[in-house]
Amino acid sequence: MIAASGGNHGLAVAYAARALGVRAEIFVPEVTSPVKVAGLRRLGAEINQVGAIYSEAAEAAAKRAAETGALAVHAYDQPEVVAGQGTTGLELMAQTGGVDTVVVAVGGGGFAAGITVGVGALDAEGSGGRSAGASGGSGPRIVAVEPVLCPTLHEALRAGRPVPVQVSGVGADALGASRLGGVAYDVLSRADVQSVLVSDDAIVAARRTLWEEHRVATEHAGAAAYAALLSGAYVPADGERVAVVVCGSNTDPATLV
Repeated sequence: MIAASGGNHGLAVAYAARALGVRAEIFVPEVTSPVKVAGLRRLGAEINQVGAIYSEAAEAAAKRAAETGALAVHAYDQPEVVAGQGTTGLELMAQTGGVDTVVVAVGGGGFAAGITVGVGALDAEGSGGRSAGASGGSGPRIVAVEPVLCPTLHEALRAGRPVPVQVSGVGADALGASRLGGVAYDVLSRADVQSVLVSDDAIVAARRTLWEEHRVATEHAGAAAYAALLSGAYVPADGERVAVVVCGSNTDPATLV
């Protein structure tokens, strides 16, 4: 199995490969956290650290998969992967009994697309879901949060299609896809998501608050969704039931304080 990843997807693929008794080759960019690289190594994956950003690692992974005939598992632009990520949405709805709004971070968009389908914010006919709390539609409102320095969805929605963007900043190791996935664009644009951008300072503050006040350890990218609430980039209405998806805890605990 071959995959390119900022780290978290690679860990999932490496785990699955080990469970199946097959070899995994994971391509990660140079910005990948040492914690994630160490995790990949513990799972027995062969690690190839290639390129400055995710897209360069993804290009190398695709070339290697073509050469070897290995199963390529895309981090966010593959229907099976998006469907698997969507099980988080199913769990969220089952555990909460339903919410008005789900706030979730976006990189390549696969996780947010899976959440959108999983919570039922995209209707069965694909004509665009809407917030159950706001207008009585088929599911919760989806608020998609990105770092200002990694605005793949924001720019795709503005252009009417996925477009290349420059990526950098504290969340780039996990949210640093330089173009939104086609599957994600199809789902998120039809679900009429609200696109929100947050600064690196807001992400850093949210990560610190999650640890200091809630003892939730997360990487910077994992705190991006919560940053939208803390910074006021998204302000819930009175009585609005909001779920925040904290996605990614592969971080060095020493950096939390």
